[in-house]
Amino acid sequence: MRTLSKGLAIASIAGGAFIACGTSPNGSHTDAGILPLQGSDGSALGSDSGVFAATDADGNDTACKKMDLLFVVDDSGSMNQEQANLAANFPKFIEVLNKFATKNGDPIDYRIAVTTTGVDLSISQEILGIVVPSQTQKGDNGKFRTNASMSRSWLERSDANISSTFSTIAAVGTSGPGWEMPLQAARLALRERLGDSNKGFVRDDALLGVVYLTDEEDCSVGTPSAKLTGSQTCADISEDPANFVKYFDELKKGHDRWATAVIAGASDCTSAFGNAQEAKRLKSFVAQTGKTGVFSSICDGDLSAALTKALQTFDAACKNFTPAR
Repeated sequence: MRTLSKGLAIASIAGGAFIACGTSPNGSHTDAGILPLQGSDGSALGSDSGVFAATDADGNDTACKKMDLLFVVDDSGSMNQEQANLAANFPKFIEVLNKFATKNGDPIDYRIAVTTTGVDLSISQEILGIVVPSQTQKGDNGKFRTNASMSRSWLERSDANISSTFSTIAAVGTSGPGWEMPLQAARLALRERLGDSNKGFVRDDALLGVVYLTDEEDCSVGTPSAKLTGSQTCADISEDPANFVKYFDELKKGHDRWATAVIAGASDCTSAFGNAQEAKRLKSFVAQTGKTGVFSSICDGDLSAALTKALQTFDAACKNFTPAR
């Protein structure tokens, strides 16, 4: 719940619980938690023929051979069932990812990490000249989630029980901050935290893929404190989404060396399980990312189609990956 002290509401958090039977891209029925294996062109994703067979004019293999994947998961009060649906779909996601291969048939070398949308922030509000005392929220600030079975702060292809471990760390809980900051959390994870807890995750020769899952608008304030005046909402004082696109371009030394998939509210929407707020800033972020970004609606009621679109987007980005210079 996005609130300030003395009962003044900044914005009410939209309760979202979306887990149900869905349909594959061609409209056929799929069970809840079953990720379709179909690519955007109707072919099987990750086929044995080598989905990443891309070459330059001289015939050299230019497709990526490594992927660093980060999931940024909303841990606010309305996200329990979305987290459960993500965990249910992840084994199929890994099954497809494990079939991705290079031109020579070598398996893609991937890493997977999880963080939350929570970021430390001190919030105050001024209404009719009266300043409401600040309220403070605490978050993970981009630190990767781990459990006792992990030897590092991310998962790798060779790890045993990767699906069950992911299901554990992706269950991030629902007691996180009410001002969700997915864009800022990802930047912190791949900037400040690369100097400590997340050190070593990003590889220069790997495609970076970031998946965002939230049922709220992004409130990525780039400062440790924020003040709302009058009827302002968090979006009115948040950082320009273009800045986050620019950061990923700089981090990866090129726009075609990273990709993103956002699963959020395409509009203010309702399903049988709850509501989601239109994520206008995240839609702008995806639009500015261009062909290496995809937006899916969390109100579809099941994450399987959205995760398929994420894999399709990473598939295409990997084929067009510019090798490290």
